[in-house]
Amino acid sequence: MAFASFDAKRSNAPVAEINMVPLIDVMLVLLVIFIVTAPLLTQAVKLDLPKADSQANQPKPERIEFAIDAAGTRYWNGEPVTREVAAERFLAEGQKQPQPEIQLRADQAAAYRNVAETLADASRAGLSKIGFVSEPEKR
Repeated sequence: MAFASFDAKRSNAPVAEINMVPLIDVMLVLLVIFIVTAPLLTQAVKLDLPKADSQANQPKPERIEFAIDAAGTRYWNGEPVTREVAAERFLAEGQKQPQPEIQLRADQAAAYRNVAETLADASRAGLSKIGFVSEPEKR
């Protein structure tokens, strides 16, 4: 540590050391404060609460399987339908709460136009839960 001296030669030189004692004192005081206050912040009241077993009655949304084959024929849960009938059914299903989930299965050789028309009809009816069904690749 550097101490002041009355030497005239060294009196103009700056002191390059930091006095660490006040910093250590502050840190020790903060440590003691945290040690004392930490147990006070974690107080808990022990209660023996009653147990109840109830589940909300959530009706599961209906699932509609909509398929389009390579020829462009549309199927509503296995029943062949036209685009107009499918659009009407989409409108009816869009009014239900909760809205049904539509699982769209399209043949890979089906025209994209048919899939896009089906998606547009479902969207127009207000249906938003639409999933695409595919087969995983076999390795």
